[in-house]
Amino acid sequence: MAFLDPLFNPVLLPLLNLVGPFWGIFLLSLIISLIVTVIYKYTTNQELMKRLKDEQKSYSQKLKELRSNPEEMMKVQKEAMKVNMEYMKLSFKPTLITMLPILLIFGWMAGHLSYEPIYPDETYSITALFKAGITGEAELVIDDKTMLVDTAVQPINNSRVTWKLNSKEGEHLLTIKSGNSSQDKKVLIAKEFNYAEAISVYQHSDIEKIQIDYNELRPLGPTFSIWGWQPGWISIYIIFSLVFSLALRKAFKLY
Repeated sequence: MAFLDPLFNPVLLPLLNLVGPFWGIFLLSLIISLIVTVIYKYTTNQELMKRLKDEQKSYSQKLKELRSNPEEMMKVQKEAMKVNMEYMKLSFKPTLITMLPILLIFGWMAGHLSYEPIYPDETYSITALFKAGITGEAELVIDDKTMLVDTAVQPINNSRVTWKLNSKEGEHLLTIKSGNSSQDKKVLIAKEFNYAEAISVYQHSDIEKIQIDYNELRPLGPTFSIWGWQPGWISIYIIFSLVFSLALRKAFKLY
């Protein structure tokens, strides 16, 4: 979501580069949870929410006691459902207020925490994917600050071609040519935690996609795993958000 960069990059990118991806996720999860909690507190009637919560507990206890009396249990269940619906309706207002900002920040995080950046002089690869049935050769045209590890012209094999290369720091425009088709792909090489969009899709061209073959980001380190599972940024964000939300709701005495 590159359109979000002008909005969030001036603040969030320096934070990410200062503390690193793991602590960046930690702080963003805390900030977002705090914002959601404060908005929830001041956009809901907490006295009413407490009363409804107490009624929910009371109905839950009654339902346990009426297990042997299905007829009475159904009556109590209907009353409990009314209370639950009222509680959910009141909770929905802060959700609507916070939904769009959270989605925007989440979109920015997806665009900056999914992959490892490409650093200066690091070997990386770029892959072009072609329409089914396209054969022949494809050529990669580079700028004067990029060096090819492979040959520039390669045969199209199974509708794809991959080139290995390395580049100096900065933004580079690479061009892939095949027959009458020619498409450009931007690559960003940076010392800081930033990278260009991974995949570009093209219409009305023999070249359907060009992708930068990034390494997936492992915020806890490339070797860290839990029984073979290596948590990505989304998993870590969800865990932190749940912990912070529960702790903040308790600290603010929210219902």
